[in-house]
Amino acid sequence: MPTNQENRATAEQVVAAVASSPAATLLATDFDGTLSLIVDDPDAAVPLPGAAQVLQSLAGSLGELAVVSGRPVEFLVDRLSGQLSSAGQSSAGLTAADQSAADKPGLPDSLTLVGLYGLQQIRHGVRSDHPEAVAWPERVAALAATAETNGPAGMRVELKGLSITLHYRGQPELLDQVEQYALELAATSGLVARTARMSVELHPPIDVDKGTVLMGLAQHLAGPVLFLGDDVGDLPAFDALDTLSASGLQVFKILAQSEESDDELLRRADLILDGPSAMVAMLFQIEAAILEASKNR
Repeated sequence: MPTNQENRATAEQVVAAVASSPAATLLATDFDGTLSLIVDDPDAAVPLPGAAQVLQSLAGSLGELAVVSGRPVEFLVDRLSGQLSSAGQSSAGLTAADQSAADKPGLPDSLTLVGLYGLQQIRHGVRSDHPEAVAWPERVAALAATAETNGPAGMRVELKGLSITLHYRGQPELLDQVEQYALELAATSGLVARTARMSVELHPPIDVDKGTVLMGLAQHLAGPVLFLGDDVGDLPAFDALDTLSASGLQVFKILAQSEESDDELLRRADLILDGPSAMVAMLFQIEAAILEASKNR
């Protein structure tokens, strides 16, 4: 795998690259661990102060700004619009007919939201789901109920509509049991198991991930292309940026470092920042640099 330990970028270089050609820039970012802190209860995750606002501001200045997450797209709408559903809970269980982007004020059409690693998206204000995903919600829900009943004691099951996450955060001793159980569920259900941060995810066998999402979004942009992430689920995005770099685009693989950071992510990142707060601070720096550059043109 490519490594960048001897050739790291600086935050100043990243900011300058975007400010020099914002209309040609694709900036894509993860949510958990990148815009928000990692928390024990997944429903309690919220963006850091200012994160939603700076994203909304930057979305109108860049070629494309996308939040690309393993979360359902409804969760992203809730969190990034600042309009949480009742009791502060995510509306992840609602259908597109029940909950559309238009129902949530404050999200510009220029902000792209991609959920469940590419199975769902809101782009240019229009909600769409992957055509192969329609056959899976009932089967996934039934499997989540089975996991709740039969899974290892202490494992938490999170149903995301089209996928399931089996959590062992706070109980690392369950790692082997949860991974083995996930593999058993995958073998009997046809779902695909993916390792994530203190969890294992089960997804329909559809060939999409953060890498395929980035390749699609980058098709008509000259770069630079940035991806901000923190977890092993972001490795396909790093792969996509390597492919784009080989084709001549300027790319930046940016990692929000934590005590749980994967070694491969650390080796391959072009820029390593100290957690979500540093990521959000860089977004504000990009916003300010674009504004300053526009005054000087």
